[in-house]
Amino acid sequence: MYIISIINALFKSYDKIHENEEYHKRLNEDSLMHTPEFVIKPRSHTVWEKQCVRLHCTISGWPEPRVVWYKNNVSIDPMAKPGKYKVESSYSVHSLEINKCDFDDTAQYRVSAMNSKGETSAFASVVVKSSCAAEYFCSYPSILHFHKIKLNLMCMCTAAPCLEYGVKFETHIVEKFGVSFGREGETLSFGCSVIIYPSLQRFQPEIEWYRDNKLLVQSKWVQMHWSGDRATLTLSHLNKEDEGLYTLRVITKSGFETHSAYVFVRDADAEVAGAPGAPLDVQSLDANKDYVIVTWKQPAVDGGSPILGYFVDRCEVGMTHWFQCNDTPVKFARFPVTGLVEGRSYVFRVRAVNKVGMSHPSRVSEPVAAMDPADRTRKEGVVPGRPRDLSVIEATKNYVVLSWKPPGDKGHEGVMYYVEKCVSGTDSWQRVNTEIPVKSPRFALFDLAEGKSYRFRVRCCNSAGVGEPSEPTEATTVGDKLDIPSAPGRVVPTRNTDTSVVVSWEASRAAKELVGYYIESSIAGRNTWEPCNNKPVKGTRFICHGLTTEESYVFRVRAVNAAGISDFSQESEAIKVKAAIASPTPPYGITVLECVRDSMVLAWKQPTFIGGADITGYFIDYREVIGGVPGKWHEANIKSVSERAYRVSELKENMLYQFQVRAANMAGVGIPSLPSETFKCEEWTIAVPGPPHDLQVQEVRKDSLVLLWKAPVYQGRDPVNGYYIDIKEAEADFEMWRGVNEKATNKTFMKIKDLKEGESYVFRVRAQNKAGVGKASDPTEPVEAVTKPGTAEIVVNVDDDGVISLNFECSNLTADSKFVWSKNYKEMTEPERMTLETKGSKSKAIFKTPSEEDLGIYSCFVTHTDGASASYTLSEESETEFMISKLFHPSSPVIPLKTELAVELLEKGRVRFWLQAEKISANGKIEYVFNDNVIHQGEVRGMNFDKNTGVIEMFMESLGKEDEGTFTFQLQDGKATNQSSLVLIGDVFKQLQKESEFQKKEWIRKQGPHFVEYLGYEVTPECCVRLKCKVANMKKDSVALWYKDGREIKVNEKLDFSEGVLTLEITQISKKDAGIYEVVLKDDRGKDTSTLNLTDQGNTAEKGFKSTITIIKLTPYTNVH
Repeated sequence: MYIISIINALFKSYDKIHENEEYHKRLNEDSLMHTPEFVIKPRSHTVWEKQCVRLHCTISGWPEPRVVWYKNNVSIDPMAKPGKYKVESSYSVHSLEINKCDFDDTAQYRVSAMNSKGETSAFASVVVKSSCAAEYFCSYPSILHFHKIKLNLMCMCTAAPCLEYGVKFETHIVEKFGVSFGREGETLSFGCSVIIYPSLQRFQPEIEWYRDNKLLVQSKWVQMHWSGDRATLTLSHLNKEDEGLYTLRVITKSGFETHSAYVFVRDADAEVAGAPGAPLDVQSLDANKDYVIVTWKQPAVDGGSPILGYFVDRCEVGMTHWFQCNDTPVKFARFPVTGLVEGRSYVFRVRAVNKVGMSHPSRVSEPVAAMDPADRTRKEGVVPGRPRDLSVIEATKNYVVLSWKPPGDKGHEGVMYYVEKCVSGTDSWQRVNTEIPVKSPRFALFDLAEGKSYRFRVRCCNSAGVGEPSEPTEATTVGDKLDIPSAPGRVVPTRNTDTSVVVSWEASRAAKELVGYYIESSIAGRNTWEPCNNKPVKGTRFICHGLTTEESYVFRVRAVNAAGISDFSQESEAIKVKAAIASPTPPYGITVLECVRDSMVLAWKQPTFIGGADITGYFIDYREVIGGVPGKWHEANIKSVSERAYRVSELKENMLYQFQVRAANMAGVGIPSLPSETFKCEEWTIAVPGPPHDLQVQEVRKDSLVLLWKAPVYQGRDPVNGYYIDIKEAEADFEMWRGVNEKATNKTFMKIKDLKEGESYVFRVRAQNKAGVGKASDPTEPVEAVTKPGTAEIVVNVDDDGVISLNFECSNLTADSKFVWSKNYKEMTEPERMTLETKGSKSKAIFKTPSEEDLGIYSCFVTHTDGASASYTLSEESETEFMISKLFHPSSPVIPLKTELAVELLEKGRVRFWLQAEKISANGKIEYVFNDNVIHQGEVRGMNFDKNTGVIEMFMESLGKEDEGTFTFQLQDGKATNQSSLVLIGDVFKQLQKESEFQKKEWIRKQGPHFVEYLGYEVTPECCVRLKCKVANMKKDSVALWYKDGREIKVNEKLDFSEGVLTLEITQISKKDAGIYEVVLKDDRGKDTSTLNLTDQGNTAEKGFKSTITIIKLTPYTNVH
């Protein structure tokens, strides 16, 4: 028992220790926070129509993730379709319920979970199938029993298709194309979206298209496209042959899915109203050496009158001229075409004709060769290719001689040639030897028109047909006259090396028997020309050598033939002789900035030679090192990266890797760097930050420079809160590193002073956080402390108009140089408060509206120079006191006002205080003051400042006793100020308050039925007294009650209203009619009352009446809306 009690005590102690650990673990929130994870992912479902489906998943994560469901990447809103979707979440279990599924619910569903640590998603597909088959079998159980064996067999054959790597693919065709209608000559596209689950990147289905169960192939009439999730079929030029049932078949390793729909093609509008439609399905049958039988199908539309017959046209392959084969229309849809030339290929088309006119031609048939069927079966010839190297070897006014070489692919039989000519400037080719082809690759053309220019081309032919034409010759003018060539065209020089330039020019136009060209050069501005070549060159490009480096040259060219030398071309633009743009040299200094389990962040240094053009990006490669043996290089990025830092992902934990980097510019990608050191991919867990990177040096002077750097990628346990800079002489030992700053700086730049002139230094930077100082960066390249000749500083200038600018000039600009302005060493690409202007070698930054916001360090760096840069510090303690005073302390500026502070009453009794400033910037500020106390916007007061118009307003719903006093608007715009006050006290305030309350009551009264004209009286021509009033805002349930001396006046007839006037007529008035009359209007919106004292008025009116009978009559009233 004693031992048992000891054991129980130990267990209780262990439980307390465990509870204490759990408690402290909960206190450390960071140890629990992690990205969402799917414990159980949703699975795909296939259901019948009108059934319900429920998708479940279990998600863990802290903080608790926010879960959103998506359908085809569109978020699901259960409130948008009440009853359709139901989303539930309880104890990390999340579900989406879809009620009464229909076909539109077939889709890919995604559930996304997100918290402050990250986001993750999972996918599931829902397929809704037609319920017709299920209802059929459920209605006839005997049939289901009868086909039980057959159904089992079908399941074995189709429902359990083969698996690809153990995966069963489910294919769903959605967004299906329907029945389509097109017109001849139009382009028609249609397709379907395809969902394949699971979606594997390396697996793509096979897409097939059928028309009337015939497989379609790519052609000029049919184009097929598969984007990865959508199959599209495009019919580029509709003809009636394209009409039919189109079927899309999506084939996977697990089976296939199909969808079909019909496409209808209407006839195009006829050229003549009433003409028939075009025939279709033109085919060539029974082809022989001199005839072919052409068949076709009649059109469905005859235009309203019977078709009289058909005309058949033929065209030789390679030609564009159509020849009509029959003079009279043929009735039958079949016609033998004779008179064909053996060995040539033809295409055919058919046109229908009725009494009104001719139809459009049909689609052309497939090409067919005219040859003996026996020869066709004995040998199938190959249509030869294009002749090569066609040229005019001799040209006179009487003839032109052509020469060419046979094609490379001429088949197993000999070839012959057809020669074609074309007048220059046209595209009408004529065959010269129409009857007999030539066998020799030489041909003389006669009977050409003198003075005209011609182009020539040649076609090959054999028994298989006529091939494609050769490339046409240049224009050749017929004639013996030899003129001096015209001057060459535009001359364009291009950089080559530091002592040569490539000169190109446009050839002389219509030059005959050209011998070549002479090129001359001159230093720009001297007009001293020297020949670059002493032997004419044939081409239009020449490299001029022996030029002076960094000197600017211009060039000109002359053409020469037997008749003489042409005039000089126009001078080229000046070009400075220097090396052309080349690809960059390799980057170097590859280091690791951060490392996690599966990725590493690399940094490197810019190449020492960038190739004469800006670097556009970098490419990174990596390879594994196993057992000291490097593996194969792999690309880490397909698209180039512009920064000199990049995260290489998808690495393996605890593996060794090497890296190489290549730089690219507009000339191309340079050679890769040397392989880096071998780095191990393991997660960094140190508390201190990683090394800073991308160290740059600017503003180098004899005793100072500015060092810039970028923050480390790896922050450590806590954020970086400062940096230390180290310095040493370039040749000094490692132990000579010393600190520049004793106190850490929180900036990413520092000006380092007290350097020794002529000494070379290197620098490095270390980052620190709360845990300590991290690893130092790689040192910079050695920098010599020297002020280079021509170095300029930034100058502050104030012109006569008071415009203040920072000015910088660079004397050693290049053509590619750019001025880059920065504030606090952050580039100002599109500054809002400054205007940047650059003209030639000068650049200025102009302040728009100077204020204290513009204080800071302004620097300018010039690209493609030897480091030209400078900076200027604008501060309250700046030495240029006059400039700073002008910039930030103008003398007593005042904001001008168009109107002083005023007050006015608005609808509902609201009070508006307002004034208008003549000019105030968008940075202007307003303070609203009442009795020396600043007031703010709230329920009682509303405030508005229109910066475009300068109108400043304050609104109050009403005025109370506490609102009596002085109202002031105080304005401030930079250093400029102004204010305006309004005193509301005594009788002025009481009158305004009374008016405000009256306006408010009047507004409330008019919200319900009310009097426009209060109750009054009039005497009619019949000597009656009529009481009347005018009312408004009445509705059907509004009532009007009459009272006399407090007692309601009753009448027998129904009370009604008309024309907006309510009257009470008193006939033969007497003393008993005297009294106080009252009318009350009321409904659910409120009521209004009007009274009339008729005592005195009634006695006065009675004097004119003798009758003592009083009749009270109420006239009807109806409110007109």
